[in-house]
Amino acid sequence: MKTFLVVFTLLFTILLTVSCGTAKKVEAIKPAPSNDNPVVFKNKVSFISMPVEITLKELEQQLNKNVTGLIFNDSILNDDKTEMKIWKTAPIKLSEKNGNIISEIPLKIWAKFKYGTDFMGLNDTREINLNGIITLDSKTHLTNWKLTTTSKIEDFEWSESPTILVAGKNVPITYIINPTLTLFKSKISKKIDEAIDKTCDFKPHVLDALDKLSNPILTSEQYETWFKMVPLELYVTEAKLSKTKIMLNMGLKCNMQTMVGQKPKNGFDAAKIVLKPVEKIPDNTTVSVVAVSTFESASKIVTKNFQGQEFASGSRKITVQKVDLWQKDGKMIIALDVLGSINGTIYLSGIPNYNPITKEIYFDQMEYVLNTKSVLMKSANWLLHGTILKSIQENCRYSIKGNLEEGKQNMKPYLNNYSPMKGVFVNGTINDFEFEKVELTDKAIIAFITTSGKMDIKVDGLE
Repeated sequence: MKTFLVVFTLLFTILLTVSCGTAKKVEAIKPAPSNDNPVVFKNKVSFISMPVEITLKELEQQLNKNVTGLIFNDSILNDDKTEMKIWKTAPIKLSEKNGNIISEIPLKIWAKFKYGTDFMGLNDTREINLNGIITLDSKTHLTNWKLTTTSKIEDFEWSESPTILVAGKNVPITYIINPTLTLFKSKISKKIDEAIDKTCDFKPHVLDALDKLSNPILTSEQYETWFKMVPLELYVTEAKLSKTKIMLNMGLKCNMQTMVGQKPKNGFDAAKIVLKPVEKIPDNTTVSVVAVSTFESASKIVTKNFQGQEFASGSRKITVQKVDLWQKDGKMIIALDVLGSINGTIYLSGIPNYNPITKEIYFDQMEYVLNTKSVLMKSANWLLHGTILKSIQENCRYSIKGNLEEGKQNMKPYLNNYSPMKGVFVNGTINDFEFEKVELTDKAIIAFITTSGKMDIKVDGLE
């Protein structure tokens, strides 16, 4: 009986020891994040074609709004023996000739003139009314956001030759009126140039369009993915006139961002936009986009990878219940909550990288952080074996292939005649995304992606 008790006690002690050994508590020190600042990340520059078009018909309409009624008034008779008032009698008509704007302006002219000599009062005055059409030839320029013109008189056609009745005869008086018309021609040219200058100020229209385009666009409601454009500079070529429209080819230098989470702010600052003249703007567009994965969302995906996975060495094994990710000193910290032969949290570090074949983010050069390594050497050195560490590393990855394709599909509606405001249309095509690099911030994993294609933001009209 005594022998039985001794054996029972010995077996109980062994079982207790084994039982305690299979559920050791790991208490490794948690590596603190570098800091808790908001997400800040770098952007690469993108260029987008931004043609601005104004039809001659629309310019014609705006000119007729700005040039109305009495357009010339000379009420002094004694300086040149002529008084004159001129009205626009019908709408101005615009056309194109040899790359210049041709303006036809129907006019009504009232004139009073003095003829004869002042000697002994041998003079008289006469009033006449006549109609004519003046034709202007205007060369276009682009100056400080404005379409300006330099106009000259191409022709002045009388509806009938101006005459007065003297002693029963029609006496031509063109020689009397024409000197005054010479002065009038320079003034009417200047007035039309001023009207075009006032009408064709592109700055408010372009800046308003850029402000609207800078509003973040929700591209995926499910993942709270936002696309945002940040304009930096505008490049512009000289204005060109075709048969029916005036064209300015602008190039927009901007940053493009893709963000995950709350709606970002519109940071557009019109005061910082500079218009720079250039000779040529390339047609092809290279778009640089950043895809932001918050540590929280990435942690959830990686946690799913470990479901149903066991990591074993002989009879010892663990399962991963939860994964948390954060950044410390430029490396990713991977915290694994484990159950099994040991219980607790172990910490590893790695450098995020990208596999272009599988389109996955993974963590390279993975190793246990120093304190965790020291703890495991004392309590569970079997986890330090390279095969187990490699198996853990294989699960610490997540694919962004679907995100890239979804991002491409989500962008398509905004590249097919998308209009954020009246008169502004966005069109374009994009090729497959190409991954460039991964960077860490204090809040997220930033994937830099580039794609080529063509994109234009058309500003159509002056309203």
